[in-house]
Amino acid sequence: MFIQLLEINPAAAVALVLGFIVGITVHEAAHAYSALKLGDDTAYRDGRVTLNPASHLDILGSLMLVMAGFGWGRPTPVVTSRLKGGVLGPVAVAFAGPLSNLLIVFVCAGLYLIPAFQGGYLQVTVAAVAFVNALLFVFNLIPIPPLDGSRIIFPFLPRFMGPFVDFMNQYGPFILLALVVGSLLLNIPVLGVLLAPVYPILFYLGLGEALAVMYGG
Repeated sequence: MFIQLLEINPAAAVALVLGFIVGITVHEAAHAYSALKLGDDTAYRDGRVTLNPASHLDILGSLMLVMAGFGWGRPTPVVTSRLKGGVLGPVAVAFAGPLSNLLIVFVCAGLYLIPAFQGGYLQVTVAAVAFVNALLFVFNLIPIPPLDGSRIIFPFLPRFMGPFVDFMNQYGPFILLALVVGSLLLNIPVLGVLLAPVYPILFYLGLGEALAVMYGG
């Protein structure tokens, strides 16, 4: 997707990278801040309660972002045993990341109501940042470790599913990697199906026209 967009609309490709940087930074900072508020200062002591991208971006993840248009940040350290709220504490910290990305999408939708953001590079930037953050919101809610969705759903699964949870915690990262590689290189549609809500979210918020402009439509 990124290489194709770079050929069609270089400005949009640059905006897409910017959107990932903003999205990953806010996502990880939200994890760190929520953990601090719930009693665990591990991320705070690690310098992660900040909107400085340098504190959250991963070197390999950043390279993949530029090369493939898909990257990741440094995982935010959280000691769940220090969190208040029982089982809901870790769930709240996990959900804070995706929620922050959804809030960015809403901000972009609000900006798009302003005439200055309905044309030119500002329109492309709003569309790209909204698209990336909608993608991060949906992607991180997939219940496959180490994604946030697993930390949100797994605590509420019945006890008899314990072996399944253990299996997913052990092999989830490999399953996720296979889905991403299969989607990017082999055009296997599974990941595309899981990410299907991205476009409805953007169109529902009135960003469909801006999205078409981003893709040169």
